[in-house]
Amino acid sequence: MSFKIAIIGAGSVGFTKKLFTDILCVPEFQDVEFALADMSEHNLQMIKQILDTIVSSNKLPTRVTATTNRREALTGARYIISCVRVGGLEAYADDIRIPLKYGIDQCVGDTICAGGILYGQRNIPVILDFCKDIREVAEPGAKFLNYANPMAMNTWAAIEYGKVDTVGLCHGVQHGAEQIAEVLGAKSPSELDYICSGINHQTWFVDLKLNGRKIGKDELVAAFEAHPVFSQQEKLRIDVLKRFGVYSTESNGHLSEYLPWYRKRPDEITKWIDMSDWIHGETGGYLRHSTETRNWFETEFPQFLESASKPIDRAKRSNEHASHILEALETGRVYRGHFNLKNNGIITNLPADAIIESPGFVDRFGINMVSGITIPEACAATCMASINVQRMSVHAAVSGDIDLLKLAVLHDPLVGAVATPEEVWQMVDEMVVAQARWLPQYADAIPAAKERLAKSTVKTRDWAGAARRNVRSIDELRAEKAALKQAV
Repeated sequence: MSFKIAIIGAGSVGFTKKLFTDILCVPEFQDVEFALADMSEHNLQMIKQILDTIVSSNKLPTRVTATTNRREALTGARYIISCVRVGGLEAYADDIRIPLKYGIDQCVGDTICAGGILYGQRNIPVILDFCKDIREVAEPGAKFLNYANPMAMNTWAAIEYGKVDTVGLCHGVQHGAEQIAEVLGAKSPSELDYICSGINHQTWFVDLKLNGRKIGKDELVAAFEAHPVFSQQEKLRIDVLKRFGVYSTESNGHLSEYLPWYRKRPDEITKWIDMSDWIHGETGGYLRHSTETRNWFETEFPQFLESASKPIDRAKRSNEHASHILEALETGRVYRGHFNLKNNGIITNLPADAIIESPGFVDRFGINMVSGITIPEACAATCMASINVQRMSVHAAVSGDIDLLKLAVLHDPLVGAVATPEEVWQMVDEMVVAQARWLPQYADAIPAAKERLAKSTVKTRDWAGAARRNVRSIDELRAEKAALKQAV
């Protein structure tokens, strides 16, 4: 088979390499063309070197091109994969730093919360530009696979306003299933059969079977509490499991941002998180992790290049959805996964216009979702709080309505639990002014926002958060990796 795959934001080097290798694990796909696009020529050249090394080492006919001209990369593409982070780590740092001044402590801040909402404001205009190019120059009927956060907002905008065949993809469900399989003593995650449904990062394992045997709440709680690692790292998720009766896909730190009861008081935060890794609740944890990963890659690039010379091992194909979806669409081999699409009755007790994440099957006829799923009322209630924020955020991003943006932030569960309306109004002004270069839709609103900030009497504070760690140096990272290797 020969067709073109465009990867936008390909400078996300590690993730691009994983998707590329996964796709080449499909025997029929070795003759495809990969068109890489990114704003950073530096990052593009690094990832192209890595992918070219994989191709040459495995003696494949695969073609790899790289360009900063997005439209050129999209021309003739059958599949478009987006991994973009508009504003990069610079804007992301503001997503964490500015809300902290108003007492809002985020672990990740890329889905909802103040940071996730502003992230969506930066991404959505760019996503709509992608969609315009896809409609105009990609292969007719091209499919857009969005991996970029905020997942639901980006996918919502692409479907409702971009008018492109779009699916949102994430790996939270797979990771949650792996945890459950481990605590239950399964030899392989494949022994676990499950229905997981909700919205991205708030998806719920509403039905669990291990080798055909139904797993109930009490058994699952006991299994997690007995696990020597997860019992400490996932304290919040276990508490939610006890109260809601079902396990959430999302990490301890992420989940703490969507359920404000665990993160609204600084002295309470440390009771529910674990500092062994960013994903368990650390203040600005993903920002620190992303910064360290970028620095490590820049320094250790020769090692990454050397590892790319090894033969592709099809047995190590990852469980990221992209390669499996492409395989199913092109070959007809059926794939079951969890996909982000507009609801339209798939989940009975969530709105029709919402972007939900739920089970589906893929074959050459497309993505076919399982409809008529009803999730527990408490799960639906927490999802609804986020959906209402997402809807307002998308509409604000498209219209450039700063008042609607402020209302979206005000209705965010964690923000609303911590900040007053007056504080929210000033915080949004501050964030929009700080990120103006990435927010063209708010250009007319920026001067007034600056004037309001100059006259504001709302007090802020210089606060690092309840559980902050410093970015580690390359030497510290090397020492830690060496210690782990020696321990193994």
